Amino acid sequence: QLQLEESGGRLVQAGGSLRLSCAASGRTGSPYTMAWFRQAPGKESEFVAHIAWTTGVTVYADSVKGRFTISRDNAKNTVYLQMRNLKPEDTAVYYCAADPRGLGTLFDYWGKGTQVTVSS
Repeated sequence: QLQLEESGGRLVQAGGSLRLSCAASGRTGSPYTMAWFRQAPGKESEFVAHIAWTTGVTVYADSVKGRFTISRDNAKNTVYLQMRNLKPEDTAVYYCAADPRGLGTLFDYWGKGTQVTVSS
């Protein structure tokens, strides 16, 4: 089993920056692909970005490309989401997820989420 815990969400003004963290514990030795998803009120869950734990290869949603950066610290078993130039439409609960197969297609493990609110 893998446990994920997000942190770093808060209220921020439009144009500001924020860094989210996702700490993994438990079975951290597998070649996971780690991802961030988000869900705004009344909307479906949306893929944000993912990173391959072993290679560091990243994929981004078009809506965040150029503003968000996903990274990982293998020694700390932590994945980060650096968010810049935040917009009110980025307001959502952000979830960390892990795909144990490393393909970035089926995420079995999820955190409880952290709230990001961007004020205009």
